[in-house]
Amino acid sequence: MEDKQILELATSFPPIVGTTPKILILGSMPGMESLKQQRYYAHPRNAFWPIITSLYGHSESLDYSQRCELLKQKQIAVWDVLKSCYRPGSLDQNIETESMVANDFVAFLQLHPSIRQIFFNGGKAEQVFKRYVAKKLETARISPSYHRLPSTSPAHAAMNYETKQQLWHQALAPPIG
Repeated sequence: MEDKQILELATSFPPIVGTTPKILILGSMPGMESLKQQRYYAHPRNAFWPIITSLYGHSESLDYSQRCELLKQKQIAVWDVLKSCYRPGSLDQNIETESMVANDFVAFLQLHPSIRQIFFNGGKAEQVFKRYVAKKLETARISPSYHRLPSTSPAHAAMNYETKQQLWHQALAPPIG
């Protein structure tokens, strides 16, 4: 795997974002199925969409555009920390560190100043963000709060769906009152 010529460059796609998002959910880099479909969290066993639709009382049968609209209505944006990287397969642990290129979060957050909270979908997203992005935001005096949630990936099997769902719901549930 040392010869980069045999690896395909994984390139993320544009964010899901409405006009006044308050929350930004970040993954690391879309998996192979998501890249193939050009849709966030497209792997059928990824828990992201079931968790989001259940949080807001919608059916899992919503199509992708309806799911994206739901996020926008709830003022949630979705993106990935990485713009591109070399990674054989879909696992975050296989991302080649020296190939990582982060998305431009200074420009994104300046364009969307309503974002006050960033939630990481798993540890790799948080780790990469802190390494490649956090200092740039500090320099630009952009200071949202950060929160790590358990990965919704089927590869994160150490935690069952019910526990993931409970933690995500606690973090994203709208305030009462």
